[in-house]
Amino acid sequence: MIRNHPRTPSRPPRTSFRSRLTRSRSLRVRRALDLALPTAWGAVAITFKLACPLAQETGLGARIASSAVFFAVGTGLILHVRRGLQRELRQLRRIAGAAQNVLLRPLPPRIDGLAIATGQLSADRGATVGGDLYEVIATDHGVRVVMGDVRGHGLAALATVAAVLGSFREAAHDEAELTCVLRRLERAMARHLRERSRDEHPAAGGAEPVSPVAEEFVTVLLLEIRQDGEVLALNCGHPWPYLLRSHAGPAAVARGYAELVVGGDPLPPLGPFPLPAELPVVACGRLLPGEGLLLHTDGLEDARDARGRFFPLPAALAEAVRVQPVVPKAVIRAVYAQLLRHTGGLPDDDAALLVLRNDRKRVPLQHGEPRVHSAAK
Repeated sequence: MIRNHPRTPSRPPRTSFRSRLTRSRSLRVRRALDLALPTAWGAVAITFKLACPLAQETGLGARIASSAVFFAVGTGLILHVRRGLQRELRQLRRIAGAAQNVLLRPLPPRIDGLAIATGQLSADRGATVGGDLYEVIATDHGVRVVMGDVRGHGLAALATVAAVLGSFREAAHDEAELTCVLRRLERAMARHLRERSRDEHPAAGGAEPVSPVAEEFVTVLLLEIRQDGEVLALNCGHPWPYLLRSHAGPAAVARGYAELVVGGDPLPPLGPFPLPAELPVVACGRLLPGEGLLLHTDGLEDARDARGRFFPLPAALAEAVRVQPVVPKAVIRAVYAQLLRHTGGLPDDDAALLVLRNDRKRVPLQHGEPRVHSAAK
């Protein structure tokens, strides 16, 4: 006989209160030091001026000594303030990075038989908050993908990313039609803009916004990949994806190439104008086993070199998929390497990439890819 013994309730760790007390003490000590050091520097300067006989003399040597003392005091105060500002900036970056990591959570390497890899390249070396968004979700209606780009950067763009992604993560499961998912995103964006407009109104005491609400918009590309590989798309002002596939050329030499998925004129971005009554879903064909799709933001195609020439994305993709089948992580690394060579450094705009490969018919594991044990098919 197997007896189920009731579990005793776990006690809260005794160290939690001590750790909080220790952190509180260290914070008080740090604040005291922040005030004590400038006070000490000021006391040294005042004491030297009032009590030191050298400071009362008017000779050239005495003046040089007094100037050196006050220069040292001023330098110490500047360095102290600079260290404090750098510490606050690092803390703000950590908070912003943590917030963005919660929103743009890392995607698993495989979802419902699709191999996935993502990448982000920020235009600012110190930036942690951007306006790019992406998500891949396996639903009863197929794998649904969103790729978007919010106008601007900073906390306002991050709030828009949260509104769009939060709506997509629910609508992707709830709505059977892709058009209904887009309608949910449109309503979520409209609610977000209304709330921003109310919060930033002068009557509410809001500060001058970095980007006015009237100029706020987000481009969105929605995809639905069904079990048979059929791809459906709705595009609101976003760049169309590229199809990455292999081709058997002369002498059966395998080579890869990238083909732009052309779906006609896109719909307007979400935000400035309402969507039309009819939303045409574009049938993009089938994603065959071993083939891939690359989604990107316009930061890649708009990147220029020193002569003003645009980044040749199709040629870069063709070079990245020369060795077949497609390896999503390798494609992203190769594209970013060519982009940095083209621009001679960081681009002027953020550049996000999302690569999916159809692995639903036992595509062999490629070099450099993690081995994942998953029952999801």
